[in-house]
Amino acid sequence: MFQEIIIESVDELPEVAGELLKKAGARKKFALTGDLGAGKTALIQAFCKRLGVRQNVTSPTFAIANEYSYTEDDGREQVVHHLDLYRLKTEQEAIEAGVVEMVEDANFCFIEWPDLIDSLLPEDVFRIKITILPSAARKILFL
Repeated sequence: MFQEIIIESVDELPEVAGELLKKAGARKKFALTGDLGAGKTALIQAFCKRLGVRQNVTSPTFAIANEYSYTEDDGREQVVHHLDLYRLKTEQEAIEAGVVEMVEDANFCFIEWPDLIDSLLPEDVFRIKITILPSAARKILFL
């Protein structure tokens, strides 16, 4: 069953990201859907900041995938994948771009526009849908 969070400002995203990471538990694959401008990239930036990523997190619309790193509490360096599949037309294009490897490895993977590869996603993927409300607030549904 979906749960929801309503936010009035992007200033709330760091707190929301922390809450969603806790709710995700051990899951590290996140599929984010929502209209253009809904805030998918902004939420991924907040996730990355919570994880301790120091690089500039930007949407990989043209590159398809960006990779960032962070250091865990035990000192181990970890990788975060950030995918934006908006420009891809077929599942085969996604496969050729290396998406399967990123979805199947043990690292965090945040995916914008995941519908194209839905059949390739793990069953326990953490799904997030962001909706723009009439007040310009955002409703974040998650499962």
